[in-house]
Amino acid sequence: MNLGRDEIGQRSETVRRANLSAIVRALHEGGPLSRSELVARTGLTRSAIRDLIGELASAGLAVEEGPVRLGTPGRPSPLVRIEPEGGVALALEIAVDSLAVALVGLGGTVFERVRVDRPRGHSAVDDVVADLVGLVADVRARRPAIDPVMGIGVAVVGVVRRADGLVSMAPNLGWRDAPLGERLAAALGMGIPISVANEADLGVLAEHRRGEAVGVDDVLYLSGEVGVGGGLIVDGLPLTGAAGYGGEVGHVPFDPDGAPCRCGSTGCWETLVGEGALLRLAGHPSASGRAAVDAVLAEAAGGSPQALAALAHVGRWLGIGLAGLVNVLDPRLVILGGLFGRIHPFVRDSLEGELDRRALAAPRALVRVVPARLGADAPLLGAAELALEPLLADPAARVGLRDALAELVSA
Repeated sequence: MNLGRDEIGQRSETVRRANLSAIVRALHEGGPLSRSELVARTGLTRSAIRDLIGELASAGLAVEEGPVRLGTPGRPSPLVRIEPEGGVALALEIAVDSLAVALVGLGGTVFERVRVDRPRGHSAVDDVVADLVGLVADVRARRPAIDPVMGIGVAVVGVVRRADGLVSMAPNLGWRDAPLGERLAAALGMGIPISVANEADLGVLAEHRRGEAVGVDDVLYLSGEVGVGGGLIVDGLPLTGAAGYGGEVGHVPFDPDGAPCRCGSTGCWETLVGEGALLRLAGHPSASGRAAVDAVLAEAAGGSPQALAALAHVGRWLGIGLAGLVNVLDPRLVILGGLFGRIHPFVRDSLEGELDRRALAAPRALVRVVPARLGADAPLLGAAELALEPLLADPAARVGLRDALAELVSA
């Protein structure tokens, strides 16, 4: 088949964009790399690497530094690092009892971060949006020189339609069919893309790129606070379902005669392992929050039989639920975030014991269960990764947008 000049040019441009993406992604996720390491990671030739790095450096996305010796024969190879200010995202998080905003650059550099506690209970979407707008203004005022912002990522404790940021259900916030993406876009008025996703989906994304799951391609992230959520990486890619609703493992029905769940059903898994269940069993008011959880952990550390029994109960049901998920999903790693990461030292034995008893031998032999390395900030950092993804996927296109935004800001 003979190709015309236009077709050849289009294919060449497609290849160029893909190669730029491969380099930017390698530097973003892997940190500073030598040219030789980039050749090994991307499969590109040395000459192609040299030319593409020059293009990225001219666009302010990468910096090439002096040669470094790698302990191998031959000339030292120049070191290339991502330029954090070459692509900056705003990350927002809406949790049950806190709001957070961060300004994050390429390579995961956190320029500014603020988290504020908020009373638990139902809050109108517009009230939450107004609070977030104030936090965004505060964070940006601290770093006025860092502009333009390329995108906004939002993590929220709810079931989210990725296409437009509609929160179809967030029972622990009291929301149903809340147009969060639309309201944020209007209130912020920044004219840049906003991506909204479930907090557990973004927690697993952050742990996969920067935390405990680096280099692991099949991961289950289990987030626990008032509610329970799940995020999945399968064969290196996020698994979110047809519309982004996947991963709601906390609402797997366990006991048809059990306690009412905030989702409207009965006997969901989160009624057995969530914060309310732990506090109730430990003799604390079930809605008393993080301070009460701290008290339970302190009591358990001091040997309180009731606190230890409550933790053992939660650990047992965590293990039972995880055994089913391990049998279905065959993950290599289970990461416990939020509440579950905090209680892991106290529930490890009961959790692992149930996995040993109930999971199939083959997947059980391969899976490890660990607390999140990024802690409570995993969803927030995942929101930044979500916002930066278009730049990572196509740096060539985003260079033009970056220049246009810079001109708009300076006008």
